[in-house]
Amino acid sequence: MSTLAIILAISAALLLGIAKAGLKGTSILIVSFMAIAFGAKESTGVLLPILIVGDILAVMYYNRHAQWNILIKFLPWMILGVLIGVFVGKDLDEFLFKKMMSVIIIISVIIMVWWERSKKQIPQKMWFAGLTGTAAGFTTMIGNLAGAFANIYFLAMRIPKEQFIGTAAWLFFIVNVFKIPFHVFSWKTINPTSLMYDLYLAPFVVIGFFIGVKIVSYFNDQAYRNFILIVTAVAAIILLIR
Repeated sequence: MSTLAIILAISAALLLGIAKAGLKGTSILIVSFMAIAFGAKESTGVLLPILIVGDILAVMYYNRHAQWNILIKFLPWMILGVLIGVFVGKDLDEFLFKKMMSVIIIISVIIMVWWERSKKQIPQKMWFAGLTGTAAGFTTMIGNLAGAFANIYFLAMRIPKEQFIGTAAWLFFIVNVFKIPFHVFSWKTINPTSLMYDLYLAPFVVIGFFIGVKIVSYFNDQAYRNFILIVTAVAAIILLIR
């Protein structure tokens, strides 16, 4: 690996840890850094195990705050999206996919801001969980970009900061573990070489996580909601123009 690739991979691991501590919205930077360091498809296999490392830390730290009633409504739809992504991911045009997702995310954020300001009731119907959940599962399998759709759903539920992070921690832990066999046996992106890279990157995930925990402690619930909306929108714009 070149010096630049090493720096980008370590930076991605640190950002991943910070994100898993609750500072959502950096997934586009993480995915981009890893893609430059390892290649677009190969990077998904390197990234998944260290995502699970971050998930484990988040589950351990925020476990008591998880809202299982919300998670159970969302999880089956996300699993469905993963399965769709497994079968169509090999033939999907990546450029078109990213542009389409960025536009959808930006529109969703605009709607969320309108809901926040108008104080109107957020949809509690099955279709809302189904739409956002399936989109989240599909995007997480194709490019580990589920965060934006999951953020929109959890913001819509108007749950406090700790419950947001704890519920999301369990959601992504379950889904990321579910994805492992597909990366090993179907896409073949997880292999001994990728796991060796993960061993070097995992400590930086741990460091990033505790940095993130400290930063999150300074946010109140409303400031945290505003932060998530802003970084989700910025990430979508970056995805649209890159």
